[in-house]
Amino acid sequence: MSRVSTVTPPPASRGGLPDQVPPVVLAAMSLWLFAVAAGAFEALLMATVELSSGTAFGELLPQIVFRLGVFGAAVLLALRLRHRRNWARLTLAVGLGIFGTLSLVVEPARWLLAGGSIGDAVAAAAPMDLVFAGSRILHLLAVLGAVTLMFQPRANAFFRGRSA
Repeated sequence: MSRVSTVTPPPASRGGLPDQVPPVVLAAMSLWLFAVAAGAFEALLMATVELSSGTAFGELLPQIVFRLGVFGAAVLLALRLRHRRNWARLTLAVGLGIFGTLSLVVEPARWLLAGGSIGDAVAAAAPMDLVFAGSRILHLLAVLGAVTLMFQPRANAFFRGRSA
């Protein structure tokens, strides 16, 4: 009589994901996805304002295509974090953590350096301006939080292939 053995996947792999993805990595991934959603919301607000002021859709199309590409890449990279892909972590940290953050803060920083007043801006802001500013602040906080979480000790150990 022959024995039939069944092969069971090792406990370190469930559905293609490394077992024990640390909560800190899952939280970083969630923050990246939130940042993308906030960025998409901001882009929608800007496009709505531009279109309502008479800008032709064709003029906005290159910006829309570029943003969709960035958003798509960010989602794919964020989802790769849970698969222990250090290249995705580094790409997110440099590409969006550094350059993306700079793109979000350069104009406001220039405006402040040129003598702009936050108090005056808030007093003169329309509701759409306040919604946009709130979204931008949440967007920035999500990016900064995600980058911070991706480099916590448990995340570092996970991306090196060790348990913390």
